[in-house]
Amino acid sequence: MKEQKKIPVTKVQRASRFVATGARVGGNYLKYYSKKLIKSDQGRDELDADNAEDIYNSLSELKGSALKVAQMLSMDQGMLPGVYAEKFSQAQYNAPPLSYPLVVKTFQRELGQGPEHFFDAFGKSAAAAASIGQVHKGRIGKTVYAVKVQYPGVADSIHSDLRMVKPIAQRMFNISEADINHYLSEVEERLIEECDYGLEYTRSLEIADHCRHIPDLQFPEYLPNISSRRVLTMEWLPGAHMEEFLKADPDQETRDRLGQAIWDFYDHQIHSMKQVHADPHPGNFLFQSSGTVGVIDFGCVKTLTDEFYTRYFRLLNVVDGNEPEDYESLLYDLQYLLKDDRADDAAYYKKRILELNQVLGRPFHHEEFDFGDPAYFSSIYRLSEELSKDKRLRSANGARGPKDALYINRTYFGLYSLLNRLGARIRVTSPISSLSLQA
Repeated sequence: MKEQKKIPVTKVQRASRFVATGARVGGNYLKYYSKKLIKSDQGRDELDADNAEDIYNSLSELKGSALKVAQMLSMDQGMLPGVYAEKFSQAQYNAPPLSYPLVVKTFQRELGQGPEHFFDAFGKSAAAAASIGQVHKGRIGKTVYAVKVQYPGVADSIHSDLRMVKPIAQRMFNISEADINHYLSEVEERLIEECDYGLEYTRSLEIADHCRHIPDLQFPEYLPNISSRRVLTMEWLPGAHMEEFLKADPDQETRDRLGQAIWDFYDHQIHSMKQVHADPHPGNFLFQSSGTVGVIDFGCVKTLTDEFYTRYFRLLNVVDGNEPEDYESLLYDLQYLLKDDRADDAAYYKKRILELNQVLGRPFHHEEFDFGDPAYFSSIYRLSEELSKDKRLRSANGARGPKDALYINRTYFGLYSLLNRLGARIRVTSPISSLSLQA
């Protein structure tokens, strides 16, 4: 993939790119409607494909927060048409990389010396490139390290980038202004943390230390002397990404065992640590020849307050419509229902939230759950599509639900998707049922 020799860093430069992207999208719409005048049944496939290509190419050059939002949207079931989700998913580990001179400048600014001062050998071409930074291979003696280098200007442009991407997201993805303001304020908080590699280093050690007892997991070791707020050096973990791993057609026992390790990893974090590695895309898991799963990239971590944790899982613990006695009060506490809702609106919102919680919480009510069951995932996709097109929800007076739920819901949908692709059958050990008995 062609490398970028520079990246727009000033507000004016980045704003100009957003304006140009908006103009290209407008041109695509003009072309679409012109064709539709001639052919009334003209579908949106070509329009979506053109917009996905133009938006992704522009965001890839800008890097940073806007590209990260595109990556996140590509993981959210039902949020995007398939062509957008497929294109934006490239931001997970296959974005256009920056050229080596920019990497050297970041090293010099952060650590006082170029990479050659710290490593016996250092790859000048990126081994992987994502939305916030790219990874290079470095070697000291016989040990190989993964060196994550943040793109210039990413941390400083978070607020302005999100403000500029807002109108594009509203128009393209049919998100209400109230919802997107609610969503982006939480995203901004997480992105500020994600751009602090010093914080990631601390959280990596903490989560790895708490989860080492879980079988079949492996975590990298870190080099603090070659790490800073914008550079992070860790042991290079060998292994295949999920799609490559699945090409070898592993047997069901292997799928179940590795899927169980991933499930237990998330279950322990959420219920014991009250925080979670909230970026469960396939690029963060490496399936190793030793039969273990390597876990990397702890930049995005969501911490859960005790109050939110208890309310969220009580609300999630609904079976066949048999919700807790205080179900409605929980909906108000978590702002799924608002005090100025009309009675008919409140009843409708309650019904829709109940449907969502029943689907999302279904695995918790089985001793063993088959995530490879296509019927379950069909129900997720079907409901997600219904909710995304629900005009009554879209026109609701104000955003629905707590900001804290955005990342925990995203984590579960991402986890379920991983386990579905593995075709794994999981022993479910979450303490959600006992939690539901607490008032």
